Parts: sequence; structure tokens; C-alpha cells
Amino acid sequence: MKVKNTTIRDLQLVEPQRFGDSRGWFAEVYNQVKFADQHLPTHFVQDNQSFSTKGVLRGLHYQLGKPQGKLVRVLSGHIWDVAVDLRPSSPDFGKWEGFHLKSDPLQLLWIPEGFAHGFLVLSDTAEVLYKTTDLYHPPGERCILWNDPTLNISWPLEALDGLTPSVSPKDAVGTLFTAADLPPLDA
Repeated sequence: MKVKNTTIRDLQLVEPQRFGDSRGWFAEVYNQVKFADQHLPTHFVQDNQSFSTKGVLRGLHYQLGKPQGKLVRVLSGHIWDVAVDLRPSSPDFGKWEGFHLKSDPLQLLWIPEGFAHGFLVLSDTAEVLYKTTDLYHPPGERCILWNDPTLNISWPLEALDGLTPSVSPKDAVGTLFTAADLPPLDA
């Protein structure tokens, strides 16, 4: 397993080793000991899976009170995955980074607690699986507008071949970054 740092502190790409032959391949995607050796979380309490069609944009989601770290993996398809650092005490506060995640190559994105998360589906369909470090907490659910002018995220909309991003009604009325409820300073 390789772990790659990104430009934002604590946000990491995890690349499990694949072993293949004429029959296909095998990979150990999660191993508690190896994750601990790499200073990655080892305790997850919930798995979430979504299926979406091209142009679906989910996010930018985060939780207060019970923040969730997320280990994101694409099972099929291709997404542009974005994480935004919302930790007020972080030197990277307000910065975002985007990643092309596909089913091949096999990569996982570790998004720590205190980040907003969203993704845009670039393939005809995509299945995304992510493990979380805390349970879904509806009272703490928050959303920042995907096209917030302050964050100015460079979503690869040209890859949609003229489609307009499809967002849920809840995501369509997300909060501006400058007005967002933020995690406590120690998050």
C-alpha cells in the first residue's frame, strides 16, 4: 500500500497493491494494521454507496457535532472528487483539492474530519463507496454550494458534453462558504 500526501495537510491518496494474473486481480483494500502503520484511521462505523449518472453533482457536504472522516473509493466509473478544508485552525483553511478517481487505477481518498466533500460524475454512470468514521447525524448536516464564488472550484464541466450539473434540491440551496457554519477550532 502506498500513501501519497496531497497539497492539503492530512488529505491523502491511498493506493492498495494489486496482484493479478490471467484470472483477474486481487487487492487488500483495507487492513487495520497497515492503516495504523501509515497513520490512517482504523475505526469506521458506516459504509455508504451511491450510484449516479453522468452530470450528477453531490455536495459539498459535511457534518457538525459528529464530523465524519471519509475513505472514498470508486467501484465503477469516473468522478471528479473534491475536498475542502473547513478546519478554522488549519493553515489550509478554505483550500480545496480535486482528484480524478476511477475504478482503475485503484485509489482511495482519505478525507479527514473537518472537510467538506463532493463529487461530479464524469462517466455514463458511477458507483462510489465510502467508509465513515462517525454515523450520519441529520441535525449536523450542512452543505456549501458546489459553485461557491469564494472557493472557485474548477469543476471539469467541459467533460459533461453540454450537460448542466444535476444537483439535489437540498444541494441547490447550499450555503455560501463565507456564511457557512464551521467546525470548532479544534477540529
